[in-house]
Amino acid sequence: MAAQIRWGILATGWIADLFTKDLILTGHAVTAVGSRSQANADRFAKALGIPTAHGSYEALVADPNVDIIYIATPHPQHISAAKLALNAGKHILVEKAFTLNAAEAAEIVALAQAKGLVVLEAMWTRFLPHMKRIREILKAGTIGEVRSITADHRQKLPDDPKHRLNALDLGGGALLDLGIYPISFAWDVLGKPSAIQATATFRETGADAQVATIFHYANGAIVTTLSSSDSAGPNRAAVVGTKGRIEIDHVWYSPTTFRVYDNANNVIETFDRAVAGRGMQFQADEAERLIAAGLTAGDIMPPSQSVEIMATLDEVRRQIGLRYPCES
Repeated sequence: MAAQIRWGILATGWIADLFTKDLILTGHAVTAVGSRSQANADRFAKALGIPTAHGSYEALVADPNVDIIYIATPHPQHISAAKLALNAGKHILVEKAFTLNAAEAAEIVALAQAKGLVVLEAMWTRFLPHMKRIREILKAGTIGEVRSITADHRQKLPDDPKHRLNALDLGGGALLDLGIYPISFAWDVLGKPSAIQATATFRETGADAQVATIFHYANGAIVTTLSSSDSAGPNRAAVVGTKGRIEIDHVWYSPTTFRVYDNANNVIETFDRAVAGRGMQFQADEAERLIAAGLTAGDIMPPSQSVEIMATLDEVRRQIGLRYPCES
């Protein structure tokens, strides 16, 4: 029997807590956590029953009982944490958005490839059972040629200007935290757009509060996305083809249900499958599969596409005039 792959958790915030709980719930091995503060590492480890707590990221990546590092810092710190882990010989799962920009993403991916290590973007939605089934339906041609996609990710998040989500120096704003979901979904279904249009509104801090995009494709397909951090939306998505459509229910990017309709509006398939926990363990399954197979990239979320998606976000930011202070 192959040895169980051991996880280290880098950073101890809200998303790290959610992911780690799903790991433990579904039988994955979490052996260590690291924080910039020993007290925070101790607190996290005690709450979740993790054997080892490190008071620095350097100590975590040096831990011989860790095989893969989950990076859950704010976006601007992804590149330094990723390089730290890779240079210590650890595989990495990096929270989305993968980095601040495409240049940083390319640097991480190149380093991982040079060292023969797995780097996977934690776009957990792609690995969920309903998304797997949607890809199967699309591949089978059930709804014909895809002509359009609509997807929104709108939440009423804190208005406090000091909150991370509203802080430009931490990469805050609707695009990287929320817009990444529908934009990645468009890439998942249709690949790289041939043209991009974007518009936005902003908070007083300079962080983007709403971002809308229109993607055009060479085959004539169109994708529209709308993301906001200052107002809650239906959070549904639809893929429309020449023979029918797929309607994904609230919340489309989390474990949920969907229906497939033909052009006569008949339901030809309903998907409704229970998932343990929040569903974040499926991305861990993929990372572990790649490691066990000696692979550095899979088909669901290849590192090269993570770089290209960041380039798409770069273009959206260029059009809406959004720049982060830490970018050179």
